[in-house]
Amino acid sequence: MSSPPRARPKRNSPWSAPSTAPPKRNSPLAPPRSFLWSRRIFLTVLTGFVLVPVYVMVSSSLKPLADVTGKFRWLPSGLTVRPYIDIWSTVPLAKYFVNSLIVAGAATLCSVVIAVFAAYAVSRYEFRGKRVFTVTVLSTQMFPGILFLLPLFLLYVNIGNATGVALFGSRGGLILTYLTFSLPFSIWMLIGYFDSVPRDLDEAALVDGCGPFGALLRIVVPAAVPGIVAVAVYAFMTAWGEVLFASVMTNDTTRTLAVGLQGYSTLNDVYWNQIMAASLVVSVPVVAGFLLLQRYLVTGLTAGAVK
Repeated sequence: MSSPPRARPKRNSPWSAPSTAPPKRNSPLAPPRSFLWSRRIFLTVLTGFVLVPVYVMVSSSLKPLADVTGKFRWLPSGLTVRPYIDIWSTVPLAKYFVNSLIVAGAATLCSVVIAVFAAYAVSRYEFRGKRVFTVTVLSTQMFPGILFLLPLFLLYVNIGNATGVALFGSRGGLILTYLTFSLPFSIWMLIGYFDSVPRDLDEAALVDGCGPFGALLRIVVPAAVPGIVAVAVYAFMTAWGEVLFASVMTNDTTRTLAVGLQGYSTLNDVYWNQIMAASLVVSVPVVAGFLLLQRYLVTGLTAGAVK
């Protein structure tokens, strides 16, 4: 009785796909053990460097004021949610929250709408001065924002005196101020993202009867959703946490959250536990939005940077 034929060992063909399995520990391609341990130690230290301030903020927001101003303890002796209740009465935090939401939301919406049309025109059409326009838009990011503080202040005051339009101390003036920061970067990033969208889609839409405006809204914008979301998140975060211009361009009725947190510091005392609690409450919209849109944000930033 003949024995069954032995299975021949498979040979790696030059056309076969390479193996994706990680190299074994004893393989010459495997990283040394010292590298693995140094990487673990570095990541552990980095994680602690990030999480320790968050823990101090959270624990301080749950302590009475006497415990916060006294000797610091890693494990609080008593916990209370009173600071989260008092933050709304110590300062008009709800009014500041509404002001920040209106200003940041309007600045984000205007930045996205203007950047979409401007980036689409630069990406799809040839016109005189196109290179000068793109270089000028990008060069505005080289200057620090404090250089524009005094010119914008004088401009708003003179416009108000000449026309009666109150830009200084109003939400509209602050929205225009934030557009000067977020709009150039938004245009520049969307130009790179629109360049990655094939122009054949625009031509197919034009053949089907769409005009340039219809091709933009029906074809290009849906294909560029990650880039648009990245621009929106950037514009919102820029307007939400800005302090310098908000402290000069606003008054008691239009003050935003970033400036309103100073109200917890008085001449007699500093309510550190309420400051920590208010800081956590203020950061909730930004953190929640970032977590929800993280996938689109990473995709949009990567495509815009590469292209």
